[in-house]
Amino acid sequence: MKRRRGFTLIELLVVIAIIAVLMAVLLPSLHRAREQGKRAVCLDNMRQLVVAWMMYAEANNEKMVNGMAGIPRPHEVPWVGRCWHDEFRRGVQLPEEEQLAAIRQGALWPYCGDVKLYRCPTGYRSEMLTYSIMDSMNGSGDGTKSRGLHLKNRTEIRRPGSMAVFIDEGWVTPDSFAVYYSQEYWWDDPPVRHGDGVNLSFADGHSESWKWAGTDTIKHGREFSRKFAGPGWQPQTDDGFDDLYAVQKTTWGKLGYKPTH
Repeated sequence: MKRRRGFTLIELLVVIAIIAVLMAVLLPSLHRAREQGKRAVCLDNMRQLVVAWMMYAEANNEKMVNGMAGIPRPHEVPWVGRCWHDEFRRGVQLPEEEQLAAIRQGALWPYCGDVKLYRCPTGYRSEMLTYSIMDSMNGSGDGTKSRGLHLKNRTEIRRPGSMAVFIDEGWVTPDSFAVYYSQEYWWDDPPVRHGDGVNLSFADGHSESWKWAGTDTIKHGREFSRKFAGPGWQPQTDDGFDDLYAVQKTTWGKLGYKPTH
């Protein structure tokens, strides 16, 4: 009789070890590729939102849409309705259908009528809105109400290609994304998204993905992800200050103080 030769235990263990090594090498690459795809979708969402923002201005004598999410002003409907719960800082969410209804009630809905464009694919589950308008773009203007900085009309924008309109926060928040103008501090916490960076779209219609330079920016943003540390956090490193300066400049067009780093 012929003897059938099978795998020995050692050979089987070697094969398993090889497979484990290959998985360890390939999985990070697959994760990066998947994240790059989601980042690209997010950037396209933001590009389409800012085009809708531009179309709204063109249809309203260049007047900007109310950038305060869920907060109406006299004669100004917000760009989206109220998608946030009173206890949003504790992670409490409104029902999805209620959020979707609020998006459809917003002033941008006639120009951007697809609910999928209002959230990043990597946003928190059951949150239908992850994007915010910058404070300067007819937002709350907490950082400054000075004319020429807190803008109401698109003709006031001097450098559209460098002025951000939308930012991907990754979760639903009220109002607009706030950052100080005349102080060397963050107001809202830096969103850490898409491989330790953030996505933005600009007043000329393009979108960009920024990478945070400061390890302190990344650490703080992760720690307070879907929370709110409160205004007044200051970076601890030179790179961290560079991150702050970049966001302040793309929000207000310039710094309202002499930088110390």
